[in-house]
Amino acid sequence: MIRRRLESVIDRTLQGIRDSKELELPHIPTVEIEKTRDKKFGDYSTNIAMLLAGGLKKNPMDIAEIFLSFMPSEPGFIKEVKAAPPGFINFYLSDDFLTSSLDEIEKQDESFGAAAETNGKSVQVEFVSANPTGPLHVGHGRWAAVGDTLANVLEAAGYQVEREFYINDYGNQMALFGASVSARYAQLLDVDEKVPEDGYQGEYIKDIAKVLLDKKGKVYFDMNPEFRRQAIQQEAKEQVIEHFRLVLESFGVRFDEWFSETSLHEGEEIGKAIQELRDHGHVFEKDGAVWLRTTDFGDDKDRVLIKESGEPTYFASDIAYHLDKFERGFDTVINVWGADHHGYVARMKAAIQALGYGSERLEIIIGQLVNLFRKGEPVRMSKRTGEMVTFDDLIAEVGPDVARYLFLTRSTDSPLDFDIELAKEQSQDNPVYYVQYAHARICSILNFAESKGVAIPGPGEADLKLLKEESELDLIRHMVWFPDFVEDCATFRAPFKLTKYAEDLAAAFHLFYTKCRVVTDDAALTSSRLALVKCARIVLRNTLGLLGVSAPESM
Repeated sequence: MIRRRLESVIDRTLQGIRDSKELELPHIPTVEIEKTRDKKFGDYSTNIAMLLAGGLKKNPMDIAEIFLSFMPSEPGFIKEVKAAPPGFINFYLSDDFLTSSLDEIEKQDESFGAAAETNGKSVQVEFVSANPTGPLHVGHGRWAAVGDTLANVLEAAGYQVEREFYINDYGNQMALFGASVSARYAQLLDVDEKVPEDGYQGEYIKDIAKVLLDKKGKVYFDMNPEFRRQAIQQEAKEQVIEHFRLVLESFGVRFDEWFSETSLHEGEEIGKAIQELRDHGHVFEKDGAVWLRTTDFGDDKDRVLIKESGEPTYFASDIAYHLDKFERGFDTVINVWGADHHGYVARMKAAIQALGYGSERLEIIIGQLVNLFRKGEPVRMSKRTGEMVTFDDLIAEVGPDVARYLFLTRSTDSPLDFDIELAKEQSQDNPVYYVQYAHARICSILNFAESKGVAIPGPGEADLKLLKEESELDLIRHMVWFPDFVEDCATFRAPFKLTKYAEDLAAAFHLFYTKCRVVTDDAALTSSRLALVKCARIVLRNTLGLLGVSAPESM
């Protein structure tokens, strides 16, 4: 990684300054290195001089100049280093380093951008986790894209990752769901039974009941009504979960674990969690209920664990669930939750601390809503059913690639406007098409060369020093940054940044293609440009792979 090499250069420079006693260096802060936005300020930049200025009581520019005078020569890596106000140190990579990097990209191929080895840290990513009482909505689709892509990025960065779906299959809403399906089942058998007033009224409930009737016939008909409800609830739940599984798999998402909330209530996990909280001294009783003193850990009020009726709260089962996660050995637990869970974060963090775990080990990403549009007009209803547009409706209309990509074009803390008609456009206005077209064009170039009898060079076979044009070198600059960029996406839990990287890389390729003819009468130059094109295909394909989006060879 470029950042590692620059960190080594900076460390050796600071050590030289310390040894010379030119500056009495205090404790050296963590070195920050960023890719510059404007190449006139170099390729990478560090603010180390500004970080040191306060402790040394010196002008950052003076420190930067001293740094430059002590920096060891790195001719095969760094072409030039400059100080820039108010104290940045800017590194310009050498052309030889850029061009020689292509051989390494081609050698690594599918592993380019991924860590060479695991970092020994385990992470669980829990996402989607919808109630099995109805179809997935488009918000679930966004969280599926975010959670799965984050898991991909973490794996690439060297983490051991497990994907988990938490099935909220316990409580009053499940009972209402069961009663609703049971009523529709009875109606199909010409029995006048009403759906509960606060039950589930959607057309999909009739569909579930019809599947049950086709599968089981009248087997539930003569049951005691409560037994019938329970049996139908279980069957209907399994039907919905299987639907979840199929829809998510069509979206490229597969979970390692489907964890049932009911299992917590059937076992002793909730009682065990509450006892552990008691042992830590954070549980008290008041008004006939059992409470957790979450205010000790920054929550705005204490929370009930066991109601006066003796029934555990949802919060209690959630604490038991998270205790189970940590007991499974995960170093970090990441939850991707919907915007309606925002007020739940503080109490969950408090509970983790009350159990004796550091609050930093639980990370919660809040995913904001998706607003659907068609030609600029809001869309809230499905043409097929007259109800909400479901996630599988959207996949069927625009395709999984487009949906995944567009769900990741905005930060998770911002609402997302999704225009269905734009998503289906095959034009440069559609970012998915723009990026995939770049990959298809690369494949076309390589196929054209082969059709003309031009050999595609392998690693080390092309004279890469012939790549001197600005657009050629700029394209390489985008590619060599990829491993560091993937690490940043993992560190900052920012998978959505991959789409911007993909678009910038595609733009750099399209500009190169406009400026430079690849297959020419100059055999040596043709070979070098074909090597460049091959590497662009590798990096673009790997980027799309992390996004869970296909890299088509033709369009």
